[in-house]
Amino acid sequence: MKHYRLSASPLTPLQWARGTWFWFSLWLAFSLPIQAITYEWEDSTRVADLLQEARLHAEGKNIVLYFAHQFKGIPYVGHTLEVNKEEELVVNLRQLDCTTFVETATALALTFQHDGLGWDDYLQWLQTIRYNKGRLDGYCSRNHYFSQWIASNVQLGLVEEQTGTGSPNHYPFTATQRLLLNYMSTHPESYAMLKDYPERLKKIAQLEKEMSGKTVRYIPASLLNESEKTLKYVKDGDILALVTNKSGLDVSHVGFAEWGKDGKLHLLNASSIHKKVVLEPMTLYQYIQKHPSVLGVRVIRMI
Repeated sequence: MKHYRLSASPLTPLQWARGTWFWFSLWLAFSLPIQAITYEWEDSTRVADLLQEARLHAEGKNIVLYFAHQFKGIPYVGHTLEVNKEEELVVNLRQLDCTTFVETATALALTFQHDGLGWDDYLQWLQTIRYNKGRLDGYCSRNHYFSQWIASNVQLGLVEEQTGTGSPNHYPFTATQRLLLNYMSTHPESYAMLKDYPERLKKIAQLEKEMSGKTVRYIPASLLNESEKTLKYVKDGDILALVTNKSGLDVSHVGFAEWGKDGKLHLLNASSIHKKVVLEPMTLYQYIQKHPSVLGVRVIRMI
């Protein structure tokens, strides 16, 4: 893995200022240059190729799923962001875990949607969605818990969480989870960039406390065998965050929603079971039956 230091060309205020908080927030994130990234040359050429191919072939398609499908077969490798002593923007399209798969496809979709020209624009979008309020400021600024990831990107105006607002009893989001986050601070030995850094550990514990106590809605596992008509709030390309009952955690896995030819919901994900990115052949309902710690799914849609 090579290390490169560069300053990506930030977008000017005139490119973004459109009189709304959304554009102002993005400008604030994009105005901070990327000081250091870790990547291979193959990653930068792959990004350029994918964006070019999308301009030729993605018209009329679900852009998130289009990019997500380009990674089918890519090996699953865990902890791909934990390769430095100090936090850098790690780009690795050759090996993906569940979160970096979602981030990679989403950053490409955002780059494409906003007429990004290539590598520098992709880096800025990746940094924006991966870090709190889009700003890389050390290890603790990364959105480690997916609830943090959702909250940050909702605040930036990039995604919205589906909660069944307007539907009786929020159907199908009939279950709730009260966040109680402490897994990282109570298991620092599991994190290479945390275990020997007491100041980072203290900061992570503080961030966990700030996020804890909030209540979120999700679709319980029992309803995930329903049809697309019944689960109308779930669209192709939505991010599915699998809610867990494991102590100290909120989400145990993430992927993309895809409605199959069988009329059932399936999960497109970087799978530790299949050891690669796959569209699960079994339905999401069947998948969750094999993972009893999963309670259901939160649904997040890119705007």
